Amino acid sequence: MFIFIAKFKGLNMIKLLKELIKKLRGLLGKYDVTLPYFIAIMLALVVVVGGINIFIELTDTLSTDELRHYDDKITDYIISFRSPALTDYFTFITRIGGLYGYIGVVILSAFVSFVIFKKWKYMAQITLVLALSALSNLVLKRFINRSRPDIEHLVTVETLSYPSGHAMAAMAFYGFLIYLFYKFKMLKIIKYSVIFLLTILIFSIGLSRIYLGVHFPSDIAGGFIAGAIWVIFCIILFNIIEVFRRDPKTPGDVEKMEAIEG
Repeated sequence: MFIFIAKFKGLNMIKLLKELIKKLRGLLGKYDVTLPYFIAIMLALVVVVGGINIFIELTDTLSTDELRHYDDKITDYIISFRSPALTDYFTFITRIGGLYGYIGVVILSAFVSFVIFKKWKYMAQITLVLALSALSNLVLKRFINRSRPDIEHLVTVETLSYPSGHAMAAMAFYGFLIYLFYKFKMLKIIKYSVIFLLTILIFSIGLSRIYLGVHFPSDIAGGFIAGAIWVIFCIILFNIIEVFRRDPKTPGDVEKMEAIEG
């Protein structure tokens, strides 16, 4: 049994953002106190655009013989290990990365967020990251329109192939959970054990989709990249919001201070 010290660290991300806002305010604050935040958000978008470019580069190679060769070689190697025990294991893992698996984890996260941290902020953040990942995956699949591998499928699938929805959601959802656990104050052995297990889970979900015959390895790579883009963007965005909320120079807080002084 262990006890969470349910406090959020004043983390490096927030410190870096505060320094960035401070420097931007020195240059631009005389025009508008919110302008530095707008620029910081633009910088976050630049990071996302960089990730999108990597994703596009991979997407552009989907029809090439070279990528098809690597997809086939990796797939053949992975499915060569098929056995009843491994099939049961990867079927279970892939369900954790499916709809019902996330419903269970979201319910558990809601309990932890409310009971331990006494607030819904973390629950709202986790849900938003997962929703953005799921919705963007549907759009990308329809736009790219890649068919599933023409091999035996060990589970039923109905959607298109690229990018993998399981891989994308796993990276976005469990990747964001890794970020939260990294920020929470708790025993280090607990913290890093959870982070290690979540990391293994992310890659196991991706591997399960190849093993079960429903995705190419490049589908998984594309899903991981797209999921990571959302994680990075949301981490930056949430921290900017947090810094903005705490900043006494923002309009809302200035009004509160004036009301108190009056």
